[in-house]
Formats: sequence, C-alpha cells, structure tokens
Amino acid sequence: MTAEYRRRGWWRDDTFLDDLRKQARERPRKLAIAGRRLDEAHTDTLDYSELSTLTDRFAGALLQLGVEPGDTVAVQLPNRWEIVPLMFATMAAGAVIVPIAPECQGDELHHRLALTEAKIFITTAAVDGLPIEQLFLVDSPEFHDHFVRTHWEDTVDLKGRQLRPDDPFVVLFTSGTTGFSKGVVHSQNTVHSGVRGYVDAFMLSDDLVVANTTPLVHYSGFGQGVLASVLLGGTVAFQDGPDKAGLLDLVERYRATLLYGPPPTLSGVARVQQADPHDVSSLQHTVTGAAPVLQGLVDEMRSTFGSRTYSVWGMSEFGPITITRLDYDQDWAAHSHGRPIDSMEIRVDLCHDPSKRAPVGRLRVRGASQALGYFKQQDVFDAEVSEDGWFDTGDVAREDGRGGIRILGRAKDTIVRDGIVVPMAELEAVISQHPKVTEAALVGTTGSTDDPILAVAVAQGNTRPTLQEIHTHLRSSGQDPRFYPERLEVVDVLPKTLTGKVRKVELRKLYA
Repeated sequence: MTAEYRRRGWWRDDTFLDDLRKQARERPRKLAIAGRRLDEAHTDTLDYSELSTLTDRFAGALLQLGVEPGDTVAVQLPNRWEIVPLMFATMAAGAVIVPIAPECQGDELHHRLALTEAKIFITTAAVDGLPIEQLFLVDSPEFHDHFVRTHWEDTVDLKGRQLRPDDPFVVLFTSGTTGFSKGVVHSQNTVHSGVRGYVDAFMLSDDLVVANTTPLVHYSGFGQGVLASVLLGGTVAFQDGPDKAGLLDLVERYRATLLYGPPPTLSGVARVQQADPHDVSSLQHTVTGAAPVLQGLVDEMRSTFGSRTYSVWGMSEFGPITITRLDYDQDWAAHSHGRPIDSMEIRVDLCHDPSKRAPVGRLRVRGASQALGYFKQQDVFDAEVSEDGWFDTGDVAREDGRGGIRILGRAKDTIVRDGIVVPMAELEAVISQHPKVTEAALVGTTGSTDDPILAVAVAQGNTRPTLQEIHTHLRSSGQDPRFYPERLEVVDVLPKTLTGKVRKVELRKLYA
C-alpha cells in the first residue's frame, strides 16, 4: 500500500521542513505567521525567511541541550508564535514533538511526560515533581537567551539530522474519556495525507490566509492551520485566547480567506460581528468541526459573513477524514459530515456484525492518514484495526446518500428507539441552543440501548430550563418526538476531558 500512497501523492519523499525551506527561498518576505498576545495587545509576525532562520536557531538550541535523534521534546503553550519554529526545529534536529494542551495538569500531565520520557519541557509556568530532565519557561530570560538570542544557526551543523518523511514526528494525545490518554504517533507522511486531502477538498492555494481558533497543540491547529499554510505558501493567524473581537480584527487586518473553529466559537464570532462589524469581505470559507453543524449556524455564517460553511470530521488517529465539499448544496453541512478525503475510505457496518454493511451502524475507516500507532501501546492500537486494515472509530454514523456520513454519537452511548439509532450528538447540539442552556449532554443511565434518555444541562445564568421547555425547543427544531429525553438534570458544569469531551461515564455513575 505504501507504494500506492506515494504514487497517488498522498505520501512523498519531501517533508514539511522541505516545504518551509522552499517557501523561504521562493517567497522569503511573505508573511508566514501572525500570533497575537491578547494581554499585551501585541502581534508577533514572522515571514518565511525569519521562520526558517528561527527554525535552524531553535534546532541548534535543542542540539546544544543534548537532544539526540528520536528524543522527545514536550511543548505546553497557548497559541503563541514560539510553537511554530519549535515544531519545525524538532524536525530539523531529528526529534519528536509532544504538544500538550495548557489545560493539562496534575496526574495527566505527569502521565504524558513520563510516558514519552520528554527530554525537554517548554511551558509557561514551573511545576514541581515532573519527570523531565530540562525545563524552560517560554517567557524567561533563560529561554530567550538560549533559543532566541543565540545564533546557533551560524555554528551548529544540522546536516543529516532532519526527520525523514516516514519517521515518527509527533505524539498527539487522545481525549482520555475513561482513563489516562493515549499518545497517537504520526509520521510526516501520515499527516501530509490528511493535510493534502484537506487543502485539495477546498482547492486552496498560496493565497490562503487562515484565521485559526483551535489550539496549535491539537491536530486541527497545527495540521489544518500551520502545516497546510506552509505546504501552500500561505499565512496563518492566531491568538493566545478566545477573544472574538480580536479574532475578527485578525480577519480584517490580514484579509483572512478561511475561518476555522468549532460551532460555538463561530456562532459567538458571528454575534460579535453583528454588534461591531469588521471588514470580513475577504472570507471565502468558514470551516467547522468537533460538533454537529445545525442549520442555524449555516444560516448565521451566510448572513453575517457571506461565506459558505463546511463541516470536517476527523480524529487524532487520522486527522481530517470527511469533509462537505464545494459541489454540495450550500446547506449540506447541516445534514452531513461529508465524504472522505481522497486518501481515506469509510464504511458503516452493523454494530453487532462488522461483516455486514448497513445505512446506520458502526463507522470504520482506513487509508494513508492512519497513525503509526499508540506510543508504547502498539498492541492497543493494533486491536482496533481489522486484518484488512479497517480502524474501528467507536462512532455510530448514518450514510448521507451522497457517499458521506453523519456522525450520530459514540457507539458506547448508543440508544435505540423503534429500531432507529437516536442522533445523540445532534440532539445535544440542538438543546445547547436553548436560550436557558449553555451546553448539554445526553446519556442512558445504565448503558443499555433501550435506556430512558437523560439530558444533563448547564443553565444559562440563573435561569433553569424545564423538561417541557426542552421538549418544546426540540419540537420547534423538527426533532423526532421519539428521541426526546425523559428526564432532565441541571448542573453547574459538565465533567470533561482536556479536549472538551464530556465524560459520560461519570454522568451515568452520578445519575444511575
């Protein structure tokens, strides 16, 4: 299969570091990244020449600290400019980068650093008792003296050290909904397959300017954001916090052509735009993922920004897998997660019999974007892959009639009514739009497919929704009455993983 992947251009002999070098030669003064620090009201910018130089400088800094080929370098930062040259510097030094979300603390942070045996940890604040050899605080004089101010590129020889396209390149951690998270290992080629499929789906080119709202330590941020831009010679703009007016300023200032973020973020940005209009005439695409897209969001994006909305579905093990396309109806993102990118295949099987196809069932995927495995847990990864290469996503989906799928929810959370799988994810998104609700989760209290449906909702302010109000809201949204929750609990906060996924196992235990 690897020969076929290369023949089709999904895998290649070049690397993302080669892409950066190419852009630095061909368009040295073009803006590569713009990273805003909200607290300082300052935006750091790097053109391709500067980014390439800092990549070599940071790589030299890593080598001077004793980093050897295959060593891991952990980076736990908000969306700051330093992440980007650090990512490319690990490639140049032959090391593996381990991006960690700033929210990751305590036992989970200890687990990730211990599992990967991080040689260097770059973060924002010191934490005692971590299993690391060397710690650098990104705002400290030590970091700036060693990484930024010292011109290691003039004295350190990087020749022959850079990662090859099939070498392990990054360890991304899963959400860990039932325990400690797993480290997903990707090569540059497995990531290139996903990134290439993403940019081809939208026919993106070197005029791409991404306004990115997702963390750069997540696949969507560094893959669809940074690496897609460098691959094409485009620009990516981001900020280190969730300020929606600031994001609109980035769109206006840098003439962003693509706005990327989860549905709640995009909806919030639209409301700010309606109250305080910015020049967003450059936007061509609004792209969203991580939650079902509803018709209201599609309408809101079109009326506010004049752009079409596209839905992307993926997972850490593969990156982007399905995307709604340019040739779909403008509203199709509200009905589908799209069809697979060229390098991926999908199939929907009967939940209890993977040998039989079904219009609704368990979703399996395979293709050139598949990760190399789980870090030090290869047996766990291999157990999810069938003999003919199909990976069990753990999701339930329905076919959309156009070669794509709509994700209904996790298989372990499935509830069935009259032989129909309840679209849990979509119902949660609808309930979360109730004016008295901030967010909601649906669960069955025992894990059985015929469980009564429990809605657990976070109230908006001091107003508490009633079950009847939730039913009325679902009815007005056109939802099937058979899928209405039979019980409602209102809480202050939902238990979540570091990536924002609700820990439904905890809700089941709490309300059983």
